[in-house]
Amino acid sequence: MTTKTFHHLIHWRDFKLKVFFEGIIIGLFSGLIIVAFRYSLERAESLRESLFHLGNFNSLKIIILLLGLGLIAFILNMIVKHEPLVSGSGIPQVKGVLTGHLKMKWAKVLVLKFVGGVLAIGAGLSLGREGPSVQIGAAVGQGVSRLLGRLKIEEKFLITSGASAGLAAAFNAPLAGVIFAMEELNKNFSPAILMSTVAASLSADFITKLFYGSTSAFNFPLLPILPVNYYIYLIGLGLLIGLFGGFFNRSLLKTLEIKEKMGLPNTLVILIPLLMAGILGYFLPEVLGGGNHLIDSLGQSYFPISLLIILVLTKFFFTLISYGTGVPGGIFLPILVIGALTGNIYSDLIIKLFNVNPSYANNFIIFAMAAYFTAVVKAPITGSILITEMTGSFSHLWALITVSTVAYLSSDFLKTKPIYEALYDRILSRKSSTINEKETMILIETVICLGSEISGKSVKQIVWPKHCLLVNIKRGDQDIIPQGDTRIYPGDHIFALVNENRAVDIEQSLCLLSDEKLMV
Repeated sequence: MTTKTFHHLIHWRDFKLKVFFEGIIIGLFSGLIIVAFRYSLERAESLRESLFHLGNFNSLKIIILLLGLGLIAFILNMIVKHEPLVSGSGIPQVKGVLTGHLKMKWAKVLVLKFVGGVLAIGAGLSLGREGPSVQIGAAVGQGVSRLLGRLKIEEKFLITSGASAGLAAAFNAPLAGVIFAMEELNKNFSPAILMSTVAASLSADFITKLFYGSTSAFNFPLLPILPVNYYIYLIGLGLLIGLFGGFFNRSLLKTLEIKEKMGLPNTLVILIPLLMAGILGYFLPEVLGGGNHLIDSLGQSYFPISLLIILVLTKFFFTLISYGTGVPGGIFLPILVIGALTGNIYSDLIIKLFNVNPSYANNFIIFAMAAYFTAVVKAPITGSILITEMTGSFSHLWALITVSTVAYLSSDFLKTKPIYEALYDRILSRKSSTINEKETMILIETVICLGSEISGKSVKQIVWPKHCLLVNIKRGDQDIIPQGDTRIYPGDHIFALVNENRAVDIEQSLCLLSDEKLMV
């Protein structure tokens, strides 16, 4: 361990303050880039809509349109081929970078993800802006780290901060950005990560509000508080949505498998859904792109149940086909749209069958969004907070948490992995050239739980994992350099220096030692 590394570990309070200010810098830059990304998407979508509204397409115009779509497919294929790390959502790739399994070239990823996302989503594929925004933010975090000459042990904090800022700027949801970074990306509520992600998310949200104002991402009329006696319908919604979410996960992974087995040229694979988008643009334009305008329409207009069923089925399968191409684009927003449509169908049914008060119809739409997100991503806290911020109402948090918890438990019946974890495992199993083989030491952190195997023991009494060097113990505001007789207590944060390529296995071993043991 170098003197510089040791210095950073000793002055933990200074380290937290430093990553806090660096988080602000990352948030400001991420916010500006994501604002530009959102604006570019809006312009691209406006151009697409204007083309469909022209009408009277003759053979020449159709040929020009086909050539244009073919060119977009070719460019997207070249982007993904040139930098495989920008394909798909980007969130599994960020997880891989944080665990040390993937190596990211931040400038290339930032530019290509930006351009590829605008082309794919702007052309009408059923993909969302949030995944690309998270990866763009993470690339900004790594870029700031590299430009400032930060150590590897600090870079993880800054990448996480950038990812948090990306989600916050994409959805005007700073709190959800913080929770998502800790619940989904790091699985760790470290004080340093908390401070840096809060700074980055708030800074990015500040920039977003300067350009887009303080309005929520979704525009729903004032929603009444759901009565307690209606919670039986809420539980039913959670059970149903949970099963649908598990089915979506399995279907998405199966789609990716089928795409690989087809053996078609990738440009042709990308062109097929682009042509589908061209057809759907005339008959069902609501399913194109992310779909945030469709969610707003559900809250303000009445849709016949037959149309809702057509919309949800089309959006479901078109999302699978669009994501299956591997082009830059996320599933975050499309799954919220699928959830909202399902919630609208459910509310119509219970209103007709059980005489539920129609004034609560919109409630079930937003509850279904949180439930579907939870069933697919398996992040109930993030789902509840995200929908709360995106709808601008904190009055329904209890109902959101309830339906999210039920959906989480229901989706577990299908024994499906969280979608980003499954996609991350899929990336690692392919052992692409982006796997990082470089020997680098990084710092990992674990919190000691009450009743864990090592709680109350001295350092020398514990059988530590191989290739793991315990370097610091954080107890409140006190930093302790561990000695053989140093005792470890519940609530301690322990820091170990490990080889980057073994970090995941060692971190799992430390978690087993530090987690609470079930008493039989």
